[in-house]
Amino acid sequence: MLELAQPLWLLLLPGVAAWGWLASRRSQEGGQGGWVLRHPQLPAPASEAKAPLPAPHAPAWLAALGLALIVLALAQPREVGRWITPPPEGRDIVLVIDTSRTMSIDDFRVDGRPVERLAVLKDVMSRFVQGREGDRFGVIAFGTHAATLTPPTFDRRHVVAQIARLQVGMAGNDTALGDALGLALKPLRPQRLRPALILVSDDAASNAGDLTPAEAVAIARQLGVAIHTVQIGADLFAEGRELREEPDPQPNLAAIARLTGGRHWFVRGTGDAETVIRDIGALEQTLARPARHREVREWYWAALALGALCLSLARVMTMRQAA
Repeated sequence: MLELAQPLWLLLLPGVAAWGWLASRRSQEGGQGGWVLRHPQLPAPASEAKAPLPAPHAPAWLAALGLALIVLALAQPREVGRWITPPPEGRDIVLVIDTSRTMSIDDFRVDGRPVERLAVLKDVMSRFVQGREGDRFGVIAFGTHAATLTPPTFDRRHVVAQIARLQVGMAGNDTALGDALGLALKPLRPQRLRPALILVSDDAASNAGDLTPAEAVAIARQLGVAIHTVQIGADLFAEGRELREEPDPQPNLAAIARLTGGRHWFVRGTGDAETVIRDIGALEQTLARPARHREVREWYWAALALGALCLSLARVMTMRQAA
């Protein structure tokens, strides 16, 4: 759709047309009564016939056309296209990933081949990150120690690359669950959309670190951060067997999710992994922002260039008539 951004400039067009009419009348009257001077030493031309010259009023109208095109350029003609939808407003999401030795258990099967837990985890988290536009993702790996692989960033390609680097035992063979949650909570700040943590582990008991899971849960509740927990594998030995209940003063993965307002999932196969991606996407939705701008292609430069060309041609024609 074509439109004019500054249409009031078109009010100058009647004045340009009047100037063109007056200039044309003046040039035509001057051409009818003009004198022809000849040098006395030059021979008279054999014939008074000359190459046809443009009509005397043509330069005036061409100049008027050039001025009209410049006025049109001032009115800023432009082509307006579709609405530009801004990216959605997301939230800070930190992935807290267990890399202790128990994550090397190969109790999953893909295409009939055994696959270790960490490989399934990396695939699930990578696809989740790639499908979330507008969020800032951070990655923390933990074992005996907790380490930040990347702070929250909009660079999803970088986050996926950091997830691909994860290896069993890279942070030690034990489980410092409390330290990992504390490190993940440290950079988070209150926002319009609440931050979230996604803790992925096999629910092994926390046996390392200075901060206990219970203390980390208290901090998360104070900050208003939900911790979603994803349990990879049904137990430490084989898929499908029930975990043994043992007295433990520290909350397990399911309790951590419940106490912070998050949700807990079991991932025992690829179907469960798809459910996790879909459910977290529904729980932690991004905020769609209304479109406020449209695609615009400016055409004032074309009218300005044509106007300058017309004025130049009018000047050349005037000089030729005067020669």
